[in-house]
Amino acid sequence: MVGRINGYGVLGLVVGCVLLCSNYVSAETLQSNNYRFDESTLGAGGLNQSTSNSYAGSGAYGDIGVGESASNNYQIRVGTPTTPDPTLTIELLSTNANFGVLSPTSAATATASFSVINYTSYGYAVQLTGSAPTNGAHSISAMGTTTVSQPGIEQFGVNLVANTSPVSFGANPDNGQFGYGQVGTGAGDTTYSTPNQFHYASGDIIASAPKSSGKTIYTLSYLLNVAGITPGGQYASNQTIIVTGTY
Repeated sequence: MVGRINGYGVLGLVVGCVLLCSNYVSAETLQSNNYRFDESTLGAGGLNQSTSNSYAGSGAYGDIGVGESASNNYQIRVGTPTTPDPTLTIELLSTNANFGVLSPTSAATATASFSVINYTSYGYAVQLTGSAPTNGAHSISAMGTTTVSQPGIEQFGVNLVANTSPVSFGANPDNGQFGYGQVGTGAGDTTYSTPNQFHYASGDIIASAPKSSGKTIYTLSYLLNVAGITPGGQYASNQTIIVTGTY
């Protein structure tokens, strides 16, 4: 799975309740020559545990449950079948990170975001590839060492967390929809997970999930600094996100 963040810039980078109610109704015991319901409640929250010579039921109705019950003449299946096939989805939520006009006296920042969902693939890895911002033959220096912003020195880097310096920008991964995504390759990897510090190396794994995961929303926080001798003009860079399922 791939996604691309594009951009252009002028001496900068443009990488751009529903409430459900029911009325209670009492009724006589449901029965016939072949079956009888002894439970006082049938429906959402009710539990059917009735049996007869021709009937057996022990499924929860209206609750979360999966399974089946059977007798010689009757069979019931509870739950919705789901496909065992693995799926992996990436969505680019914002694709342009615009730094505007840059100055050697102050850092420029920008953000882009994407989300990943994987089902039964037992995890995934996210790579970020692409060149640093380039204008003709000149490229801004990528931050090969994880470090802080230093205005007046050429720097291009990224992290995936909330920052307070050089300004407040970015966000931590949002796992609010049953996600297990994390920054980097796992516990102890601080390359892209340290607030206010940035790094960039094309092809790095910037995020991952250790198991099947719901939606995780990631925010890429970009940092760009230029020097007083940085050639003027329009700088541009394309960043490609590659998501690979792990098994």
